[in-house]
Amino acid sequence: MNFDIHALLAEASTRSGGLEDFGDDSFRPALAVLLHALDEEGGLSEAGRERLHGRIVERLQNRLGLEDFYQRHPEIDDEEVTDPIVIVGLPRTGTTMLQRILGSDPRLYPMLYWETRYPVPLSDPLPPGPDPRIALARAEVAAMIAANPALLSIHPWDAEAADEEGMLIEHSFHGYFDAYADVPSYSDWLWQADQVPAYRHLQRMLKFIQWQKRRRGAGARRWVLKAPHHLRQIDVLFEVFPGAQVIQTHRDPLETVPSSGSFIHNLRLVYMRNPDPARSGQQRSAIYARGMIETMRYRDRTPTAPFLDVWFADTVGRPLDVIEAMYDFVHLDLPPDVEARMQQHLEHNRRERRPPHSYSLEQFGLSEQQIRRDFAAYRERYIQPRAAAADA
Repeated sequence: MNFDIHALLAEASTRSGGLEDFGDDSFRPALAVLLHALDEEGGLSEAGRERLHGRIVERLQNRLGLEDFYQRHPEIDDEEVTDPIVIVGLPRTGTTMLQRILGSDPRLYPMLYWETRYPVPLSDPLPPGPDPRIALARAEVAAMIAANPALLSIHPWDAEAADEEGMLIEHSFHGYFDAYADVPSYSDWLWQADQVPAYRHLQRMLKFIQWQKRRRGAGARRWVLKAPHHLRQIDVLFEVFPGAQVIQTHRDPLETVPSSGSFIHNLRLVYMRNPDPARSGQQRSAIYARGMIETMRYRDRTPTAPFLDVWFADTVGRPLDVIEAMYDFVHLDLPPDVEARMQQHLEHNRRERRPPHSYSLEQFGLSEQQIRRDFAAYRERYIQPRAAAADA
C-alpha cells in the first residue's frame, strides 16, 4: 500500500479510466502533508493502511469523477447553494438529532450518508431502480460496525440518514484524517493552512449533489449541513457561504469531551495497530477547545453574524419547542404535516433504542480539572449562566 503521492494519483487515474483532471491543485500540499504524517506517525495496522490507502484513492477518484461530470454537464455550475442552515457544536450535543429532524422537512436538502460517502454516480445515466451507491454504503456501515460494534453506541450510523459533510471536505484532504490515525503534524498543519480552497471545493461538491437530487425529483430550497469541523474555521464558512445561518449547540464539555475521546479511540482501532486512548482523548479535547475559542472570537468580532444558540437539555427535553425556535430563526413556517413528520422521526429514533455508551475521563487521559481549564472561557459564557438560571 504505497503512500507516494504520484503513485496514488496515477492509481486513481487508472481506476477512473484514464481521467486526469483533478480540479484545483490546492489539495496537493494537504495530501503531501497527510501522507508523510501517516507514514511517519500514523502507527497504522496492515489492515488500517490498506483501508486508508483505499480511502485516499477513492477521494482522488471522486475528484476526477466530479470534474468529468462538470465538463459533460456544465449546467451543474448553475446550481445555487444559498442560505444553508449549518449546525455546529461539539459532538454529543444533539447536532445529529437536530440535523435529522430538519431533514424530515421536504423543503430542505439533508446530506445523506451515502451521498457524502459516494458523491459520484457509478454511471451516467443511472439505471432505473434504487441507486447502487446505497447498497455500497449499507455494506460499508455494516462492516465498520462488525469491525468495532462499540461505534454503534456512540453514533447512530445509518447509510440512508442525514450525516455530516465532513467526508466531502476530505476530498481536499483538509478534514477528519486526524480522527482515523494519530498524526499530530497533520493536525498542526491544518490550523495554519488556508481553508478557503477546501470550502470552495465543498461548495462545488454541494452543487454537484444538489444537481443529482434535483434529477431524482427533489425540490427543496436549502441545505441542512452539520459538522463539528466547522468550529475550526467558522470565519471561512461565512466567507464561502455568506448567507449561512448557524445553529450552535451547547452542552457542558465535561459531558461531551470524554465521549468524543471514546469515539476517536474506537475509530482509530479500525486503522491503527495499538492506539493510545489517552492520546485520542487529549488530542480531541485540545482540538475542540481551540475550535471553541476560534468560534467565540469570530462571534465577538462579528456580533451581527446569524447564530442561534441551542442547549442540549432543551433539544432532548422539548425538541419541538427547539425546532419552532429554529424555524423562526431561519424564517421558515412549520406546517402541520412537516411537524407530524418530525414527531414520527423522534418516535422511531429514540436514544434508548441504541446500546449505552460507557466510558470514563481517566480512560482517555482526561480530568475534570483539565477540561475546566481548557474550556474555561466557553463554560463561563455558555454553560455556567445556564446552570445558574436552572438552579434559580
